[in-house]
Amino acid sequence: MAIIRPFNALRPHPKVAHLVASVPYDVVNKEEAAELAKGNPISLLRVTRSEIEMDANVDVYSNDVYLKAKENFLRLKNEAPLLIEEEPHLYIYKLTMGANSQVGIAAT
Repeated sequence: MAIIRPFNALRPHPKVAHLVASVPYDVVNKEEAAELAKGNPISLLRVTRSEIEMDANVDVYSNDVYLKAKENFLRLKNEAPLLIEEEPHLYIYKLTMGANSQVGIAAT
C-alpha cells in the first residue's frame, strides 16, 4: 500500500496562471512548443522544453539544456511570480485526450 502525504505546492499567482500553464512537454515537438511559448516569457514550456530557446541542433539531453531550464525556472519564479502554498495539500488532476480521461493525485 502506498503512503501519500500532502505538500506545499509552488504555483503561479492566479492572475498569471493562464500564461504559465502549458501542455505536457511530451505531447508537442520542439517547433510546436516554440510556437506555443512565442511571446510569452513565463510559459512553463520555457522550463519543460527549454531547448526551444537554443540552437536547432542542440542535444535535448545535454547539460546546456538543463542549465537553460534552471535559468528559465528561476526567471519564472521571480516574474510570474510563483507562490508557495501556506498549507500542505493533495492535488487532484484530470487529463483528457479525445474520448479518454485519466485522473491522478499529486502527493509526496
